[in-house]
Amino acid sequence: EALKGLEITVWTPWYGIESDLFNSFVKDFNEQNEWGIQVHLQDKVNFANLYESVTASLPTEARPDLVIALPEHAQGWYADGLVTDLTDYIDDPKYGLDSGDIPSVFWNQDLAGEARVAIPAQRNTQFLLWNETWGGKLGFESAPETAGVFREQACGAQKSMLSDEFTENDSLGGWLVNTEATTAYAWLLAFGGGVLEEGNYRFLAPKNIESFKYLRELSESGCAWQNASADPITAFANREALFITANLHDLPFVARAIAGANNTDTWQAIPFPGPAGTNGVLTVFGSSYVIFDSTEQEQLAAWLFVRWLLDNEQDARWVETTHLFPLRTSTLDLLGDYEKTHPQWAQAVALLPEGMIQPQLASWRTVKVMLGDGFAHMYRVNVSSGQVAA
Repeated sequence: EALKGLEITVWTPWYGIESDLFNSFVKDFNEQNEWGIQVHLQDKVNFANLYESVTASLPTEARPDLVIALPEHAQGWYADGLVTDLTDYIDDPKYGLDSGDIPSVFWNQDLAGEARVAIPAQRNTQFLLWNETWGGKLGFESAPETAGVFREQACGAQKSMLSDEFTENDSLGGWLVNTEATTAYAWLLAFGGGVLEEGNYRFLAPKNIESFKYLRELSESGCAWQNASADPITAFANREALFITANLHDLPFVARAIAGANNTDTWQAIPFPGPAGTNGVLTVFGSSYVIFDSTEQEQLAAWLFVRWLLDNEQDARWVETTHLFPLRTSTLDLLGDYEKTHPQWAQAVALLPEGMIQPQLASWRTVKVMLGDGFAHMYRVNVSSGQVAA
């Protein structure tokens, strides 16, 4: 009775397909929910605009009840004492949620100590794509599981370019370098490094140096290449790169590009490889549902909407529209046909045990920009492998 006709406001960072789907979710929930809760939606177009708008609204009565934001945004707002700890909602016997159905690499991202500051809304990952057919023709029977084999295959692809009559492709063939922060972070983790040590940032560490030295040596030997005008997906489809970096959003575009290039190559999603004896790594990232402190009724209404969004039916519709991970393991039961027609997506799902979270710190919002800038600068000015530490 206390919730009947209650109105809550939700702000999202989306436009286009995701915005359209979320609008349809809001419409369905408003029409169907048993409490008569009414959700009002505002789209803020992107995460940066959403963060600025939400932060500006927090001291006012106009602040939203629920937002879909990045986990590092939620951490900052929680530190300011503005975000609802969702632990009691999740554990509630009547209105709770089975967290065991959500992979730990998704679930753990939104923790601040013992507090649950948000709950997963969408999860994506950064990985490598490997052209299995071309690799086989070069004499490689399986995807590289170590950094050493990755180098061997990338260099083999580059050398194959030297054996044809075209000189313009002589520098192509290996890994097409990607300098996004998530890529830099994945390579650090693959070599056993990272950005944190005892809860504080530390970049100048032996395994980090080893990772970036390895990558610079790939470029120095011609086994990794860059071209400002090169589209990675087109290069992959045209056998100009044996490896490219991609995320789940990219997979349908890669499939279309390969079909459009009239080749029948098979290809795989693989993790970032590290030294022998280590497992490959995926970096998992994405947005989360954040509920702000308000009245008990408004917080419960926002939670009930979030819980409904996490139902298997809505979760499956998110996957089929956005091509991202299902948030619940049980949702895979509804995605059998999708799995058959999207094999690389299924490969990425199978790799989730290799997934690793990003730092659970509000400061990651700016530190990740610095990491990406530094990584890109290393390539832009051709830092030698021996100068990586400097």
